[in-house]
Amino acid sequence: MKYSNIHEDQKKDLSTTISAKDRARLREMAKRWMEIASSDEMQEKKSAWRAVHDLQPKRPVILFETLSVSGYVKEEELLCEDELLRNVERTMLYSIRQHETVNDDLVLEPYFRLAWKVSKSDHGVKIIEHHAEDSMGYVSNFPIKAPEDISKLKPRTYSVNREEPLLLKTKLYDIFGDIMPVVVGNYDNFFTDTGFTAFTGNNFIGITMDLFKLIGYENMMLWPIEFADELHQILSYLRDDKVNFYHWLKEERLLALNTDNQLAGPSSYGYVSDLPEPGSKDDVDFKDLWVWPESQETTSIDPYMFDEFYLPYIAEVANMFGLSYYGCCEAIDDRFGQISKAIPNLRTVSVSGWNDLYRVGELLGNDYVYCRKPTPALLSGKSPNWERIRKDMQDTFNASKNGSLEIVVRDVYDIDGDMPRISKWVDMTRSIIGI
Repeated sequence: MKYSNIHEDQKKDLSTTISAKDRARLREMAKRWMEIASSDEMQEKKSAWRAVHDLQPKRPVILFETLSVSGYVKEEELLCEDELLRNVERTMLYSIRQHETVNDDLVLEPYFRLAWKVSKSDHGVKIIEHHAEDSMGYVSNFPIKAPEDISKLKPRTYSVNREEPLLLKTKLYDIFGDIMPVVVGNYDNFFTDTGFTAFTGNNFIGITMDLFKLIGYENMMLWPIEFADELHQILSYLRDDKVNFYHWLKEERLLALNTDNQLAGPSSYGYVSDLPEPGSKDDVDFKDLWVWPESQETTSIDPYMFDEFYLPYIAEVANMFGLSYYGCCEAIDDRFGQISKAIPNLRTVSVSGWNDLYRVGELLGNDYVYCRKPTPALLSGKSPNWERIRKDMQDTFNASKNGSLEIVVRDVYDIDGDMPRISKWVDMTRSIIGI
């Protein structure tokens, strides 16, 4: 059995710290995971994703993000008592259940992935958010209220906790190392609980998200007119913060190749032939990786003002990398020309419901992946409008011109407990696009 970076006394304690119940539960799930990951079906799905990202599609691909769906996995279903092992169980249960019930193009690799536990200091000012109960909504203090407050910003520092993921890796090897390997690499920008690896691998830039949290939306709209130099100053600071962070990750050897079922963008896999495959090299450089630039916070800002003030800073970070997945929930149909010119490594473009689907199809042609994000409201609530849902998917297929199309459903939160609705949507979409 292989152990890494762990003290001898900790090795001896493994047999007593892992309960028989936890061990049995995870071994059972690891066996099922490996059955799925080793199947011919998984090989076909990997090939389909890679072909789409190579711009030589065999067929469209579909992925439904079940992570956000209320009640898809209930807390009482989790049987592990150890907190970290429970995180692993949660990850496995989401993936196995999705494979068995949804019929989308979810991919499981024949290994379990853990992320390094990375922390960042604040910007020299405290961002205080008050969240609504059981809601993603929040209000913030927006600490940079006026241009003179920019002087309060300080360079951030970063740290990594290697011990916790390595200890968990050792526990998992003890539990199911004879069934499934465990790998450690990259970090999760959104989920930081060790063992729950939902968004590992997507190198999220998020400059305008950070700007919004610092200065607020009203200032984002007004400063390009009233305080142009100061806006450039704070955007330069945020760009440098991202560049420094990625160089720190590289120096600490925390980066790993993200061309497997890690996320190149928001719930879009990284399979592609133009970047190295995982395991093919140890010294990972930025040009080996996908990166995720976006700017949801500036969607209401004039495209030319966006091009002058915001896009150059986003692009400078994005162009450090090998390939870019651009966008999330924002409209891009009015500014795609600026984006594609500024980010020449662009490969995949997020097409949300805020876009003219046909206009985007014309803009992307066969040169980019058309990553359609269906409007989640259509699928949500007590009574979805299936006629509108069907039209949405028919328009998607027609607009993409049968090119490199991936359909990724995100941010569906409440489906009134109607879990079969998910597979019904997938089956309907498969019938429309002919797979």
